[in-house]
Amino acid sequence: MAERLEIRLAGSGGQGIILAGVILAEAAGIHEGKYVCQTQSYGPQARGGSAKAEVVISEEEIDYPQASQPEVLLCLSQKACDTYVFDLPPEGLVIVDSGLVPQLPTTKAVGLPFTKIAREQIGREMLANIVALGALAVLTRVVSLKSLEAAVLARVPQGTEALNRKALDAGVQAARRYLKSKPEKT
Repeated sequence: MAERLEIRLAGSGGQGIILAGVILAEAAGIHEGKYVCQTQSYGPQARGGSAKAEVVISEEEIDYPQASQPEVLLCLSQKACDTYVFDLPPEGLVIVDSGLVPQLPTTKAVGLPFTKIAREQIGREMLANIVALGALAVLTRVVSLKSLEAAVLARVPQGTEALNRKALDAGVQAARRYLKSKPEKT
């Protein structure tokens, strides 16, 4: 990991973006001992408005808590993708829910069907955020899967641990399949 990694998660209210940011920050900070700042913002509507969480992870103390130029962008809506993709550097990683973001911002974007996976494999669309976190962990290696699972299980409602564990694993498997299918660079 670089000395400082900035990650932005964005989508619509009700998609669990804020919770995903909190879980990612806790995985890095509590379970891996890194310095972490997590900020969030959302529109005035509880559901349907825009939602954004930023997580800054560093090996050293953090002097500025917000993402000024995120290297990773995870989007669960087309509007969020259209709004925030221009903040990334050219080598930045864009990860999108391919079912909700049909217009990819770059040919380098990784599109995985998080919501479809949550609906078809878990039976709950509302777990798309956890599916996305599993994929993000594999694609970025920013936190270990063990740390991420511990953070997820500490935050989800009692009685939903098995479903959330299954959602996290589904995201991990989707990202691993994507990486296997990707052509080798020569």
